Amino acid sequence: MAKVTVQLASPPTIIAHEIAGEQNRKVRLADSNGHSRQQSSHVTYSVIHAIRGRVRFHVPRLRHDTAYANRLQGLVQGDPLVTSVRINSAAASLVVTYKCDLVADAKMRSRLSYLILAANDIAITPATTSPADDDANKSWPSMQLSAMATSLALLGGPLGLPIPPIMMLGTIALATLPVFQRALDGITTQRKLNIDFLDFIAIAITTVQGQFLTPSLMLSLIEIGENIRDRTARSSQLQTLDLLNSLGQFVWVERDGIKQQISLQEVQRGDTVIVYPGEQVPVDGSILRGKALLDEQKLTGESMPVLKKKGQAVFASTLMREGRIYILAERIGHDTRAGQSIKLMQEAPVHDTRMENYATKIAEKAVIPTLLLGGAVFATTRNPGRVASVLTLDLCTGIRVSIPTTVLAALTYAAKHGILIRSGRALEQLAAVDTIVFDKTGTLTKGEVGVVGVESLNSSTPSSRVLALAAAAEQRLTHPVAEAVMRYAEAKQVMIPNRGQWNYQLGLGVQAEIDGEIVYVGSDRFLRQQGIEMEQLNGHQKGASSAIYVASNGQLQGKIKYSDVLRPESQKVVAQLLTVEGVEVHMLTGDNKRTAKAVAAKLGIAPTHTHAEAFPEQKATVVRKLHEQGKTVAFVGDGINDSPALAYADVSVSFANSSDIARETADVVLMQNDLYGLLEAMAIARKAKQLIHQNTSIVAIPNLAAMAIAVVFGLNPLAATVVNNGSTVVAGVNGLRPILKPSSNTTLSLAR
Repeated sequence: MAKVTVQLASPPTIIAHEIAGEQNRKVRLADSNGHSRQQSSHVTYSVIHAIRGRVRFHVPRLRHDTAYANRLQGLVQGDPLVTSVRINSAAASLVVTYKCDLVADAKMRSRLSYLILAANDIAITPATTSPADDDANKSWPSMQLSAMATSLALLGGPLGLPIPPIMMLGTIALATLPVFQRALDGITTQRKLNIDFLDFIAIAITTVQGQFLTPSLMLSLIEIGENIRDRTARSSQLQTLDLLNSLGQFVWVERDGIKQQISLQEVQRGDTVIVYPGEQVPVDGSILRGKALLDEQKLTGESMPVLKKKGQAVFASTLMREGRIYILAERIGHDTRAGQSIKLMQEAPVHDTRMENYATKIAEKAVIPTLLLGGAVFATTRNPGRVASVLTLDLCTGIRVSIPTTVLAALTYAAKHGILIRSGRALEQLAAVDTIVFDKTGTLTKGEVGVVGVESLNSSTPSSRVLALAAAAEQRLTHPVAEAVMRYAEAKQVMIPNRGQWNYQLGLGVQAEIDGEIVYVGSDRFLRQQGIEMEQLNGHQKGASSAIYVASNGQLQGKIKYSDVLRPESQKVVAQLLTVEGVEVHMLTGDNKRTAKAVAAKLGIAPTHTHAEAFPEQKATVVRKLHEQGKTVAFVGDGINDSPALAYADVSVSFANSSDIARETADVVLMQNDLYGLLEAMAIARKAKQLIHQNTSIVAIPNLAAMAIAVVFGLNPLAATVVNNGSTVVAGVNGLRPILKPSSNTTLSLAR
């Protein structure tokens, strides 16, 4: 194992010992007197996800111990093999990237495990790096140096101040070092001549000729482009919250007949786990005793709560609405169905999200032709000044600056309008989308039960009376249907009579005394059990809506239909998307086929584009198949069950109030929580794409014209720099139009 050095305040030194991988180990310490001592680490941890050069640990202590988190971050950052550290206290997550070419993955995980335990000792203070290390770790102060070089060149050139040439030369040389380093990396690592090589040659020629203003301006623009490009980038590593964070910290278990509350991480297979109302199920397993009404929407997409009884399966991350159950734990942690959804998401292909690649690929195509042209000019004229002009008039700088500027402006504009677009790549993909896949529940629908109609089945009882009886019986119950009935009755301003004695039967219905009548409200099975004649229902055609029934005085009075209602904007948004040429709209849902087809028909989505009874694996498969057909796919979803499909889509869209996993996975987050934001995001992306094409023309046309002049007649390098930089500035300002232009209240056009 590689040696780990830490500094201790005591100052004891940590005695190295073999690291296995087990949890709750003891760290041996020896103080300055040579006496060894033992300290129980009390630090549990586990490896959540690991790929070459990157590992993510789950360390529960990070949630509540800030001092420990600070010590751990300091220790890990001090390791020379570590390139970056990210601690998310809320998720109890530690993510470390390291130099995988210098250390084996297993050895690095062992090394980090040691530091996780070592940080428990309160005497430890993170080792400080030497000044030399600090200098090595600091990034080049490129912006400051290039700005200084430009200022000195202006003062010593056009303004005529007595600035020593050696000072200007030295500043330019220092500012050029990052460009030289990138050019050298391109040659040694990528085995190609990149844009930076071209820039370096032009800077070197003009500097040797004593034209300090030309290379200084070039350097300033190059570094502006680099900084803008970095700002438009986000890490390509998925930053997801740990599943266990959403399930609570402690659970009740029954061991040897004794109930006890333990940490979620201590739950073992075979334990009897107890879940109470309002809690999330922490494990996958089967019910040993009890029954419960479970909301499985975030996992399965099913909008209606499901009644589960003894022997039936339950799943982690589902919400207990009513009841109490004892569960035999069969799968825990990331072995659960929800955990597997996250695993699918983590295994999805990780796309490079830096817009730099797009700009660079365009610009790099001009590198070799420009070098060849410069060589031909020199061979013909033997004039290095004309060569410098040719190299200065490349398209690279303008494109590298204007494209990221446009992207940054578009992202800023979108953010001001309640749309978080996480990267330049997401913006680019959003502009190219030709297929949109919606999850139904919580995306096209509200994700909550709503009453869609009240029907009287007794000619002497008006529908308002049916609603009043149901509301009176259901008041103060926490069942989603009961809550929907109350909301509907209040919206209709129905007078709700008082309720006398009542009895609620979980999963069936409620019996109540109202105005001297015995009223039953519930499922048809419940009313049949109470002796109510239900034969008149045989002729009623079932639709997409479900229903509860109301009976009083021994007779069926009516029914109340309910369903997961559509968002108010869903029909308009889907209709507008379908009118855009080439855009396909698909719908995925965990609901049954009958419900799925009925909802799709309302929205105008074709039956062939409707996918019902889809679990996370099937959702991801549908997205993959569409992608394999050559389509650019956007997926819109909000639940844990949507996260694999979100990860596999070309661009993923979610809402601000979505599940943590879906929100963190999404490339685009609609902060206003409505689908109109999707239309606006697409319009912004397409407008940015148009600006990028405009900027490419703004840069290319004057530079190509000036290059023709430089080749045929000759052009002063300073004049070439003015043309090159001037076109760059114009393109950059044009790219800023989204944030410089006042907001318009007009509807954004989706025309291509």
